[in-house]
Amino acid sequence: MHSEKTTPKVAGEASETISDVVFRQVRQDIISGALAPGAKIKLEQARDHYSISVSSLREILSRLAMENLVLAEGQRGFEVSPASVKELQELADLRTVLETHAIGLSFAAGNLEWEGRIVAAHHKLAAAERKLLAGDASRTVDWVRYDWEFHQAIVSACNSATLMTTLSSVFDRFLRYHMLAQSFRGKAVVDDHKLLFELALKRDVEGARAVIRRHIQSGVEHVLTSGRVN
Repeated sequence: MHSEKTTPKVAGEASETISDVVFRQVRQDIISGALAPGAKIKLEQARDHYSISVSSLREILSRLAMENLVLAEGQRGFEVSPASVKELQELADLRTVLETHAIGLSFAAGNLEWEGRIVAAHHKLAAAERKLLAGDASRTVDWVRYDWEFHQAIVSACNSATLMTTLSSVFDRFLRYHMLAQSFRGKAVVDDHKLLFELALKRDVEGARAVIRRHIQSGVEHVLTSGRVN
């Protein structure tokens, strides 16, 4: 059995257990596609791969089941949640509702610090996108992180921790489908981000909502065109 030790943290930060670290690793492996949709999770192999006890691994997988990233099959164990066109569209619809609602709240409450977060987030995202457009696929991981940071910055002044947490979970599950498509959507997504950036600084709520709706549905169409989701 592996002992559950805490990971050293700098002063002022909460302690973090091995289980917390492995939870994030497994979750990221599911979202990135390293653990494929529908794949059986063999506890003994996963125990060795993640260096954690089977009992702790079961707890982690049960937590992920609550996010619908894993299916708990009773005595048969666990498997990665399958991907489907139906779920993809449901996630797109849910993300659209949450993000457009959060935009209204955030634009109304946003201050100078909020604008600064948007400017910084878009700067990093745009730099990664320029690299991708130039053919540097090694920046894909950076782009994925910066994409969420930018969308998060846009709605970060909504003053609702529950809304932000829910949106984050939906965004990640939606992102899993983009990772399955295994391709960057190109100039269209770059243009969407630039326009959304400009509309946010102008506090143009309806304009930003329209971009988000188009942006998310175009993402769905891109995934479906890849032929990797049935």
